[in-house]
Amino acid sequence: MNKQEILRHIDHTQLKAFATWDDIVTLCDEAIFHQTASVCVPPSFVKRIHDTYGDEINICTVIGFPLGYQTTHVKIEETRQAILDGANEIDMVVSIGDVKAGQYDKVTEEIRAIKEACDGHVLKVIIETCYLNEEEKIAMCHAVTKAKADYIKTSTGFGTAGATIEDIKLFKQYIGPDVKIKAAGGISTLEDVEAFLAQGCERIGTSRAVGLLKE
Repeated sequence: MNKQEILRHIDHTQLKAFATWDDIVTLCDEAIFHQTASVCVPPSFVKRIHDTYGDEINICTVIGFPLGYQTTHVKIEETRQAILDGANEIDMVVSIGDVKAGQYDKVTEEIRAIKEACDGHVLKVIIETCYLNEEEKIAMCHAVTKAKADYIKTSTGFGTAGATIEDIKLFKQYIGPDVKIKAAGGISTLEDVEAFLAQGCERIGTSRAVGLLKE
């Protein structure tokens, strides 16, 4: 896979709490120049990016981030506002406490409600694998599939660990045929990026890929 093919799978990411507009401009300019799949940014920047760049850039934002414990109502309204502001893709965090409590139907319904709020736009579901055992990960594969989300995503990058190849292999066994995979969290080398793509990930969330490929 050549450099340009790799970049088409990258969600070029800036989610640090102290990110400034200057940081976001740098991110967006790099994404446009290198033709990454999207920029992944905090919701507070979505409208300004859309007003500044218009259709030049595919905007992804995060919902219920990074801990997932907002109410479903809040996540739905946050999603609607993000779409209204110009986001094309939504990366939501599941209610991890509900997963740990075995309330899988409740989690499925929340994902389904947020997918509806996306109004036809792409929904990626972050399950934060570092906090889950194998049974819970499998249950989330089923939940994401039943709720008709577009992607299952490993991690926020704010948890105790990020994506692993083992989790990608597990996802591939249990997700439905219409669900894609996004790996994120701790992907810091070009070898990491290539390894996750080789396992069938459609998207890679990282702040480092553009810089690595420029080098």
